Amino acid sequence: MRSIAVTMWVTLDGVAQGLGRPDEDTRGGFTHGGWGQRYNDEVMGREMAQSMAKPGDMLFGRRTWQDFITAWGRSTDGNPVTAHMNAATKYVVSRTLPDADAWPGSILLRGEAVDVVAELKAQPGDDLSIIGSVSLVQSLHAAGLIDHYTLVICPLALGVGTRLFDDASPLTEFDLTSSVTTTTGVIIAHYDRRTPDAA
Repeated sequence: MRSIAVTMWVTLDGVAQGLGRPDEDTRGGFTHGGWGQRYNDEVMGREMAQSMAKPGDMLFGRRTWQDFITAWGRSTDGNPVTAHMNAATKYVVSRTLPDADAWPGSILLRGEAVDVVAELKAQPGDDLSIIGSVSLVQSLHAAGLIDHYTLVICPLALGVGTRLFDDASPLTEFDLTSSVTTTTGVIIAHYDRRTPDAA
């Protein structure tokens, strides 16, 4: 069975919405888009590059997949993150996309997220990683399908916005496996989800 690992940027109050740019995700009237860019530094770059150096496939929700096509799919900058994303098999979960041809190496998983991802996870193959895709992660977390989290915890609180673990999240315990602090005060924390028997 494949494992599923999530990398998510969050604020101290757990908001994961719109970190990249002002217009990234304005749902719900969110006006704080772009909050994450100020925290990039060499430490974070190194940590993300190391993570991307591991072989594996990627898993996306529709919105993030479409956004990443512009940010990464058309780039030839030589960045190891760019190279990894373009080379990886990319599974995109959607009920509305007609196809996944816009980004080479993408495979459309049509249907309910929990059902199609549980089926994919049960198949032999490379482990799966998710970057962003908050709505998809929330659904998979509630179903117990996420095995590992890397939380990039930024030192600010927004007070509003979509939170990674919202009111519908089930009680879940984690083991901290490692952490790194960046020069900008970000904590990059790696967690494994405890299975019920181990809790």
